[in-house]
Amino acid sequence: MASVNVYLSFSGNCKEAFDFYKSVFGGEYAYIGTFGEMPPMEGKETPEADKDKIMHVSLPISKETILMGSDTGEEWGAHYKQGNNFSVSINADTKEEADQLFNGLSAGGQVTMPMADTFWGAYFGMFADKFGINWMVNYDDPAKMQQHP
Repeated sequence: MASVNVYLSFSGNCKEAFDFYKSVFGGEYAYIGTFGEMPPMEGKETPEADKDKIMHVSLPISKETILMGSDTGEEWGAHYKQGNNFSVSINADTKEEADQLFNGLSAGGQVTMPMADTFWGAYFGMFADKFGINWMVNYDDPAKMQQHP
């Protein structure tokens, strides 16, 4: 069965916000990384202004819940608006479940990133549903995750 978490987006102050959340909830980051740490992608150079911004952070809140977030880069910054800066993040148990959830929930909506394998080893996609709610669907293939610690 899929798990659901909240994914928050920020305009350059993600680290500050997550340090605050960490001070309240406690615990340690399961992961935190910047856009500058991403491997190079052909035809895509990370702008200098984005290199220190948070690409992804995850803070476990409980055994069942993880608070996740990132900064918006230059490319996505035009879509950032305080108040719409969150997504519902679904972690599927199988690739088939990920496709089923993505296809079902995105019907009539707007796909912003089709489901595809990522450099971090996951199968991932994003969309806004027909009601304007932002979603992320992720499947962590155990075989691929062993290659990407």
